[in-house]
Amino acid sequence: MEFFDDISRFLFSKEFNMPIIKPVNGNSPQIPDDCYIADNATIVGDVQIGNQCSIWFNAVIRGDVHYIKIGNKVNIQDGAVIHATYKTSPTNIGNNVSIGHNAIVHGCTIKDNVLIGMGSIIMDDCIVESNSIIAAGAVVSKNTKVEAGSVYGGIPAKKIKEVSPKLISGEIERIANNYVKYSSWYE
Repeated sequence: MEFFDDISRFLFSKEFNMPIIKPVNGNSPQIPDDCYIADNATIVGDVQIGNQCSIWFNAVIRGDVHYIKIGNKVNIQDGAVIHATYKTSPTNIGNNVSIGHNAIVHGCTIKDNVLIGMGSIIMDDCIVESNSIIAAGAVVSKNTKVEAGSVYGGIPAKKIKEVSPKLISGEIERIANNYVKYSSWYE
């Protein structure tokens, strides 16, 4: 019985349950101490993360082929993938951004105060302007410029409507603030 207690303590210990954070080609991730990184998140290569960010379970941030810069108070939710395109398209994410579960953000620019819906895909060289929402399941095709203060949805994503002040405070800001709170539960 003591043997199983020892194994159980090890399996649930901090040493066993740690995210994968590793350098690639001499570039190491830069992560402030006030960020929450889930036990099975993966962050590799040329990745720079701002303050008060949270990277959730099974999220992958892979800065192996180009850099990835992430601003302050960004949450990258469960299963999301952040990547870039080799030598041509880095990924830049602004402040106060929420990237929903299983979303893919690839070689693009996301400005401040943006909500990327669950399961959506943002392709290379897109620019998502500030105060915008990408609907769940949307596919923002290569080179698309999402207008500031707009909701885009569909496949391929098109403008659906303007973002109201109520949506900015009730969704974009609320979700970003909630994820700062949620991450405190895991410390």
